[in-house]
Amino acid sequence: MQHFYDGQIRRYLTQIIRLMSNFQYQDNKGQFTNIPVMYGDMTRQVSSIIRDNSENKIPSAPRMSVYVTGLEMDRSRTSDQSYVSKVNVREREYDPATNTYGEEQGNAYTVERIMPVPYILSVNVDVWSTNTDQKLQILEQLLCLFNPSLEIQTTDNYVDWTSLSVVHLENINWSNRSIPVGVDSEIDVGSISFTTPIFISPPAKVKRLGVITNIITSIFNEEAGVIDFGEARPTLDAYQNNPLGSTSENRDGDSRKAIRGDTDALANVNYNNYNIVILNNTALIVEGATVGEIDWQPMFEQFSGPYRSGISKLFLKRSDINGDVVATFTLDQTNTKRLILDFDEDTLPTDTIITSTLQNKSKIDYIIDPTNYDPSSIKSSGVRLLLLSAIGPHTGGQGPVAWQNTDTTYLTAGANDIVEWDGSNWTVVFDASATSDITYTSNLNTGVQYKFNGVEWVKAYEGEYQVGTWRIVL
Repeated sequence: MQHFYDGQIRRYLTQIIRLMSNFQYQDNKGQFTNIPVMYGDMTRQVSSIIRDNSENKIPSAPRMSVYVTGLEMDRSRTSDQSYVSKVNVREREYDPATNTYGEEQGNAYTVERIMPVPYILSVNVDVWSTNTDQKLQILEQLLCLFNPSLEIQTTDNYVDWTSLSVVHLENINWSNRSIPVGVDSEIDVGSISFTTPIFISPPAKVKRLGVITNIITSIFNEEAGVIDFGEARPTLDAYQNNPLGSTSENRDGDSRKAIRGDTDALANVNYNNYNIVILNNTALIVEGATVGEIDWQPMFEQFSGPYRSGISKLFLKRSDINGDVVATFTLDQTNTKRLILDFDEDTLPTDTIITSTLQNKSKIDYIIDPTNYDPSSIKSSGVRLLLLSAIGPHTGGQGPVAWQNTDTTYLTAGANDIVEWDGSNWTVVFDASATSDITYTSNLNTGVQYKFNGVEWVKAYEGEYQVGTWRIVL
């Protein structure tokens, strides 16, 4: 067997020593002193150094010492010894010239982890003290932490499946001495016994991961003709006029859903015939009736070129927008089933000019709920607000003071309306109940563009995009 040593038991001991570190005691002068911690079963050389090479000097107190008392196999936790876990790891690109990691993908590996062997590690912690008050101060701080145990982590290695463990307090031996009968001042030692379930892992096998970087396909759309045998060739209906074989009818009349019937088929989107959903600047894969359960990473491996965070692009096609809506994306490292999108504003549709007696303006300043928001702090000539709910009409000539005009009348508007303060009165510049035209506007406060679909305001690019209406370029 090839030699290997990873210091696994040593790391467990190190973490237990860290658990016992940074405790303090207060002397009769009110001064605080840190209590040193040492490993107990030291070599003769270290022991001689601590005693200053003198047999007449004993170690000072208070202090704590940690040492191993036992190591037993835990057969209750043994598992299939032949099991091998495989995990794919992709590292970021490394620049040896600057010793830094970039934002692009680097090498990829497959790590084969072999089933570890479970053991129970028994450890004693000796508390050295010169008087009872010292011991009481130390124990009071220490014992309240184990209720019933403390968790430790031996490594931050991503592929180490044995890094977490717990430390259990098992027993306390109060003192090693009896009632003194002489004048000798001995150091009192109290022992606390701990156990921790650990794993000892054999070496993992690391392999270079082979990734498909290019796929070449050929699709022919030939006209009807005659083949060599003189037989009439069938018409390729599926490839004529509409490559996706669908109409441009909006599904379920929901304007937030992209149209499948665009005549320009988009490349590389037929992988498993997935649809996607754009919501809150994120992209999720649709499979049947489930959303956001498919990982994006395996899909990247089917396309040409490496994934580049913040550079790779998503293209969206809608029947109500000329050209593609483009966004760069980053794979969410906390949830690889999500793409975080950054839309190119130049590819979004142009905002619609909304005319009033005061100005011609295509954008709004804020989106508010008039029933619980006082616009006094933002009220200036020309400010435009999109209303989330209706306000008015007001009975008896009375209404909210916040929405009162200079002439003592009050604003009356419906949900989805856009209102404007002209310096003296609130006026409705966009009446949602009186128009069914597609209208675009952007919120100056957030930079988000919205579309009025005849019923309500929605984000201009949100919704479900079917196969043929989206593609990615890595």
